[in-house]
Amino acid sequence: MRNYSEIENIVIIGSGPAGYTAAIYAARANLKPLLITGFEKGGIPGGQLMTTTFVENYPGFPNGIKGPELMNLFKDQAIRWGTTLLEIDAEEINLKTKPFSIKTKNELIQAHSIIIATGARANKLGVPHEKEFWSKGISACAICDGATPQFRNEELAVIGGGDSACEEAVYLTKFGSKVHLLVRSNHLKASAAMVDRVKNNDQIMIHWETELIDVQGDEWLNKLTIKRKGQLNNETINARGVFYAIGHTPNTEFLNGHLKQNSKGYLITKDGRPETSIDGVFAAGDVADSEWRQGITAAGSGCKAALAAERWLSKNNLASIISRGSKEPEKTKREGEIETSNENNFNFESLWQRGSYALRKLYHESKKPLVVIYTSSNCGPCHILKPQLKRVIEEFEGKVQAIEINIEDEQEIAKQADVVGTPTVQLFKSKTLIKQWKGVKQRHEFKNAIIKILEETSK
Repeated sequence: MRNYSEIENIVIIGSGPAGYTAAIYAARANLKPLLITGFEKGGIPGGQLMTTTFVENYPGFPNGIKGPELMNLFKDQAIRWGTTLLEIDAEEINLKTKPFSIKTKNELIQAHSIIIATGARANKLGVPHEKEFWSKGISACAICDGATPQFRNEELAVIGGGDSACEEAVYLTKFGSKVHLLVRSNHLKASAAMVDRVKNNDQIMIHWETELIDVQGDEWLNKLTIKRKGQLNNETINARGVFYAIGHTPNTEFLNGHLKQNSKGYLITKDGRPETSIDGVFAAGDVADSEWRQGITAAGSGCKAALAAERWLSKNNLASIISRGSKEPEKTKREGEIETSNENNFNFESLWQRGSYALRKLYHESKKPLVVIYTSSNCGPCHILKPQLKRVIEEFEGKVQAIEINIEDEQEIAKQADVVGTPTVQLFKSKTLIKQWKGVKQRHEFKNAIIKILEETSK
């Protein structure tokens, strides 16, 4: 627990590679950093790598590493060295007076220095029926939603021509029968290696100089209206899903214009350095980088921001250095993957199990509230939600149970449950669906719903 009436040395806002790297350096300098991870605004904790399949260009991983796994390693390292995480959004910031102040939903935090590492969020197209078919065929994350049963063996589409678009197109060939890649220009902006993968994949059809005009469907998207350059009439192509990969907008709204930004909204820093337009405030990662936007460059800028903040605090005699009980903190113990339940290992009293066998047994036989979370292996938001949900389940001390269903392994179960994306959480009592959530939600939403069921049962 932490007393937020104290003035923090460094508050880091954002939890991608930049934010976690800044936290690691600040923590190792005994500055006891506080990192506000973000939760719903501007993306998900962990940043854009949480929605990436394999990261193959990050040094130290010759065989590649899944994006969510890499970010979990960042997070564990930051915590190990003494970073405190606050899993909530920074809603407002006041940089006009010192110490600076950051307002969240529940706290008002003061800080001598701040590192802004809030990254950038995926853009939308704004086509006429976009809202109607969002999460019913339209998605901004193929890695999260590509394994959805409705997309299996169907024609799909990706919008964009950069690395993200190409990666998502290749990824979707695992599930779809054919992938249309709609590119506005006459070339791909992606890296040479990624371009080769796309062009050498027979399942991907590239539509050059083509724009998405609108989407069509009934309960679910089934057609795209497109326009090709130089042609008067629009065309339609079949597609059960369309995935946006069309760039990003920096997450700077909460700053209320306190810091100087360029015409695209990116924070302006000193050339090659992390200092912003206000003394004591630093920027790192994609929020200040409209050109490179790579995990490794974000991490490097996080390092620079932490070192610069440390020097600034020392120069101004503001640093409050902690004293460690031991030079070397305990090594992090990583939680292993839960074994899928079967007839031999099923435990009727276990709080968290996995697979359709456990679901059938508890659904039909348990009298306790049952939480079912539908995930997919490469879903970044799932990696965020699962530990949150596990903490909720543990707090009820055996009064509620949870089942995890991987929709890639359990396609029929997901289809029967009408799951259209991950993560999806369903709450049951006595075979009745009480409530359903889509995406990452705050813990209290799940907790309050479970409390209500338990109270009604005890009457």
